[in-house]
Amino acid sequence: MRGPARRMTVTALAALALAGCTAGGADPQGTGDAGATASTPLATESAATTESAVATAVLADVDGQELGDVQIVPADEALRVVVDVEGMDPGFYAMHVHTVGLCEPESSPPGDPTRTGAFLSAGGHLGADESTHAAHAGDLPSLYVLADGTGHLETVTDGLTAADLLDDDGSAVMVHAGRDNFANIPERYSATGPDQQTLDTGDAGDRLACGVVE
Repeated sequence: MRGPARRMTVTALAALALAGCTAGGADPQGTGDAGATASTPLATESAATTESAVATAVLADVDGQELGDVQIVPADEALRVVVDVEGMDPGFYAMHVHTVGLCEPESSPPGDPTRTGAFLSAGGHLGADESTHAAHAGDLPSLYVLADGTGHLETVTDGLTAADLLDDDGSAVMVHAGRDNFANIPERYSATGPDQQTLDTGDAGDRLACGVVE
């Protein structure tokens, strides 16, 4: 019995408030300053993220088609990595930071001119000489792309520093064609565990898109 009475009270108060606003000359169509004020926080937040970034990258495929961007901003004692993409097929994509700031569509890996392929001159994962996958400094969570072709990833890592990203030979953010298994190979699949390729790459597949960190 208390519910109907409460709803009537709320309705009455709302009617009085509307009448007061109209009498005071408020804009009933919502075309005054209120609309502009409501949109300000989002614009301010976006601008603040861009302005505070210690590094950025533009992701493009082998044909030079831009697919998105990466913003890297301070987060206390760590770095926040924010990735936005569009125009991609739905699904999961492995992402890593690679050791060299080059995104050459047809190139050879450092020290091995006999091999060529997409973005190979970017080298391997940052920190691969210090640990195995998925404990490389450059290892990131996988990117998920929605059915509409857009994807957003935001993660915080303490494995990277601005100095790592912007050293003499630079670095690059790489999006791979496949999923990352993070070297998780249960013993029921292989008694010996992950092989060297899995420990190096997470079996993430071809290099689909690359962005030089600047």
